[in-house]
Amino acid sequence: MVMFSKPQDSSQEQWMDQSPAVQRLQDHNVDQMEEEMGVQQTSGHGAENQQQQQRPAGEAASGPPVKRGRLSSQAPGQQGGDEATETPRVRGGRGLSAFTVERLQSFCCTAEPSRGSVGEVEEEEQKKEPGNGVSKICDQGKDAMPPCGLRDQHNNTKKPKQETEEEDEEEEAVREESSVMSPKTQRMTLHQFAKTGGGRVPGSSPPQQDASAPCRRSKSAFTPLEQQVVQLKQQHEDTLLAVECGYKYRFFGEDAEIAAKELNIFCHLDHNFMTCSIPTHRLFVHVRRLVSQGHKVGVVKQMETSAIKASGANKNALFTRQLSALYTKSTLVGEDVNPLCSLGEAEDDRGSDPPDSYLLCISENWDKLGKQLTIGLVAVQPSTGDVLLDSFTDGHSRSELEARILKVNPVEILVPSDLSEHTHRLLQSIATASTQAEDRVQIQRKDAAQFEFPSAMNTVTEFYCHSQDTGSRSLASVAALEMQVICCLGPLIQYLREFNLERVLLNDSSFRCLSTEAQGLVLSATTLRNLEILRNQTDGGLRGSLLWVLDHTSTVFGRRLLRRWVSQPLTDLRSISDRQDAVCEILQSDSAALASIRSLLAHLPDLERGICSIYHTKCSSQEFYLISSSLSRLGLELQALIPAIQSQLSSSLLRTLLLDTPELLSPVHHFLKVLNEKAAKSGDKKELFSDLSDFPALRERRAQIQSVLDEVRDHRKDVRVALRVPALDYTTVSGLEFLIEVKNSMSAIVPHDWVKISSTKAVGRYHSPFLVKSCHRLQQLREQLQLDCQRAWIDFLHQFGEHYHTMKRAVGHLATMDCLFSLAAVAKQGDYCRPEMVENRCQIVIRDGRNPAIDLLMGEHSQYVPNHTDLQGEGRRTMIVTGPNMGGKSSYIRQVALVCVMAQMGGYVPATQASLGILDGIYTRMGASDNITRGGVLHGGAEEASEIIAQATERSMVIMDELGRGTSTRRDRHAYATLEHFIRE
Repeated sequence: MVMFSKPQDSSQEQWMDQSPAVQRLQDHNVDQMEEEMGVQQTSGHGAENQQQQQRPAGEAASGPPVKRGRLSSQAPGQQGGDEATETPRVRGGRGLSAFTVERLQSFCCTAEPSRGSVGEVEEEEQKKEPGNGVSKICDQGKDAMPPCGLRDQHNNTKKPKQETEEEDEEEEAVREESSVMSPKTQRMTLHQFAKTGGGRVPGSSPPQQDASAPCRRSKSAFTPLEQQVVQLKQQHEDTLLAVECGYKYRFFGEDAEIAAKELNIFCHLDHNFMTCSIPTHRLFVHVRRLVSQGHKVGVVKQMETSAIKASGANKNALFTRQLSALYTKSTLVGEDVNPLCSLGEAEDDRGSDPPDSYLLCISENWDKLGKQLTIGLVAVQPSTGDVLLDSFTDGHSRSELEARILKVNPVEILVPSDLSEHTHRLLQSIATASTQAEDRVQIQRKDAAQFEFPSAMNTVTEFYCHSQDTGSRSLASVAALEMQVICCLGPLIQYLREFNLERVLLNDSSFRCLSTEAQGLVLSATTLRNLEILRNQTDGGLRGSLLWVLDHTSTVFGRRLLRRWVSQPLTDLRSISDRQDAVCEILQSDSAALASIRSLLAHLPDLERGICSIYHTKCSSQEFYLISSSLSRLGLELQALIPAIQSQLSSSLLRTLLLDTPELLSPVHHFLKVLNEKAAKSGDKKELFSDLSDFPALRERRAQIQSVLDEVRDHRKDVRVALRVPALDYTTVSGLEFLIEVKNSMSAIVPHDWVKISSTKAVGRYHSPFLVKSCHRLQQLREQLQLDCQRAWIDFLHQFGEHYHTMKRAVGHLATMDCLFSLAAVAKQGDYCRPEMVENRCQIVIRDGRNPAIDLLMGEHSQYVPNHTDLQGEGRRTMIVTGPNMGGKSSYIRQVALVCVMAQMGGYVPATQASLGILDGIYTRMGASDNITRGGVLHGGAEEASEIIAQATERSMVIMDELGRGTSTRRDRHAYATLEHFIRE
């Protein structure tokens, strides 16, 4: 059995009731501690500040400490549960100083009923004083205490309110990210603000309290911002919401506690909820950290700008906020999480993405009459656009499913809620195989009704019927898929719609069948593990595996393709020979063109992910410029090498790859010419397009802005006449434009209706009424221009997306070239030969063969002894290897299998000579990797042997190590019977 430990849910913590005096003393100590640490708690900004509850200064020292609320899923209007009260217990005075006892006695008070319900408080909050943006203060009882963080809110009266709040919040955001509390202090703060069962929804009646109970503060109504967050949380209960508030993103309630723990930042109480925040420019770092720990993160952004909102009908209302993006391990696509600015940027901030990030969907169907289990799967990689399909029958051990999961290597799996127990155990063993949380596979359970064929078929039909994309799959081709594949495709479409990534399923050229029988050499799950093809068996890492030996790629997209080559070798003789010819020419040719192409592939960004991000319209201008400029440079330089390629290269595969790529990349040159390089690199979308002939809306908006600027410049004449200064000109200070700077000695001649903006000891800076109106109009036009530029940018990305399929094909050619260069680099290591591949003969003849992984690990001073192998289909078809423990038996039989895999990949092999027939599958059974939780050595060996006998053909290689009791001698009837079957049958 597999046992799981689950951390205690923070929602189950209970508030420990204490006497009011002790609670006040704790609150006082925490306030002192937070002041010493320099922690500032702000109440929000903009329209939200104007509507949050405040208390008179005279009441700041009375009442018990405020308890925080909880982001409840209850609808507004429902009542919260009554709070239990407890008579304060008097502890002995032992260990308390006289000052402490006196201080405790000074806090004693009697309970007093609340003077108004929360509904009355809410009505009072809606009434505003004329000309004042601050809500009226509503009395909720003499013993009521202002929320924590509002006590010192009005101490600073020297600066304007907006400037003070912006400075305080900027300092708070930087401090919250960088501050790390000591464990002792952090425990005390979080314990003091532990959950009380959730805050009450505005409008509900207050709980009944006993008059003899200790003094308590009545719960305040939620602020408008908190009400907005509660509504968003009700719609996305399983998501950590990062809410944009000005120049930072804030987490609330349980989300704040989780984020503070994972990100190691400070979490504090603000009004009714715990909260923590991160700066906007560090959003991508923190989202990636949360996602890597298995969380689903949502980014909520403000949908309005300040100037446009101020001129609208809802200028006094709250900023509109909507969920703009969702992220999980498999859906890290977008500008928020991929802020690629330059090729040389530090990888420490962005984090290293895994080469593959597949989202896998699995469905099952049990045929009661045929007693057969059919499994369907669809794997999609939204970041690259690859889609894998398969439908197959499987047995009790789920070995076929396990083999495909190991090849796909998903980071997230979607399964129905009624998944079978055997499949569930397999997925759990795969998900918990890694001890690191960031390496574990996430398993998402969805409603089983989505996986039923009628429901899935309706989803698929609706999706492909309404598609307008060029090159998308037709409904007829989708309907021809296997039933279990459609049962996976339907839920996958619904899931990707949450992330706006469903377009990746429209591309017909991206669909690829994963069926091993039709496309390559069959490598079962046990074979992949026992031969250590993708990772070693020691720690699950890459070092020591066959992929580690062969990986000399220069690009990320080339590394992804090489992994596919290693896990699925070829079975077609012509394809194998084409790769061998290409590798041979790279080794033997002195062409300068090949050296130039190899240097072009070095230091390239991830072009495959980049063009897919553009296709999803989720990339930044910096990323677009980097990707498009790299593609354009590759196209131009390959175009210049075409004469040399045609005259110097003879390999058909190399000529096809290199001669087709420039033409496929030709559309990118037009898109790059439209962009302003400086603006694209800086992310300035207002000046992004150097040629506005295709953007009439931007031309019109800029003409309006220029008209206002001309009027402002003409106004200088009137200003010069009014001030009697002929050479006067506008100045700009701290971003404030068109300031009229007047010496203080001349302030008497300044018109009385001018507005003083700022001043120094020497001068004063003013705006005339015309400038005030013009600046406001100019700000509105500039924000409207920003919105127009964003719409034009999305349209521009859509136009580039029409060429996505050709760009993807070109990047695929470059990845193939990278893999061929990698195989050639392996062959240069020494004592490697080109194997002779024979199509119609079953044979394995190897002279002086070596284990490639051990040979590389032991280095130049190797004591590895080469071995011969001679197996013929019509002659000796079986070998029995015996010897002492640690004698190299397992290493030898792995060596033979790895040489065959390398040969059918199209590469060279570690031997002096090799003549090999084409295998259709390699099946292994090794006792050293037995898992006793799956039935023990005897049962596991019998089950694996049974599957091998059922699947192996005359063109298969079978390796059995420690079959039966581990002796593999004639005394073991199990091993003897298996051996006899393979010899005779």
